[in-house]
Amino acid sequence: MPLLHISMRAGKPEAYRQAIFDGLYRAMRETFDVPEDDQFMAITEHEPGNFRYNASYLGVARSDDLVFIQITANNTRTVEQKKALYRRIAELLGDNPGIRPEDVFVSLVEVAKENWSLGNGIAQYADR
Repeated sequence: MPLLHISMRAGKPEAYRQAIFDGLYRAMRETFDVPEDDQFMAITEHEPGNFRYNASYLGVARSDDLVFIQITANNTRTVEQKKALYRRIAELLGDNPGIRPEDVFVSLVEVAKENWSLGNGIAQYADR
């Protein structure tokens, strides 16, 4: 049950933001064994003065279309699955809404299964 927080500069139309949601969900379904309807994502938009990045860190040429994607997920995936996820996200967001691969920044935060409560004050994954 990944939880995604997407941060980007303000000003993109709703269709652009929805394409990001759709591409991320598809990438997770294809590479991360995410169940159908497991969609928990939020986009936060920032004014230019509240969104900072280095335009060339590690030799990657970023633009103002940079999107930060932080994924919190159970620590159950292999390195190969993680690499496939990053690659597929960049491909799908490149196709629609047209984000350059250089502007797709992904951070994966892994947690133990007992660190989730999906509602009702219950740790649903703790005993699985």
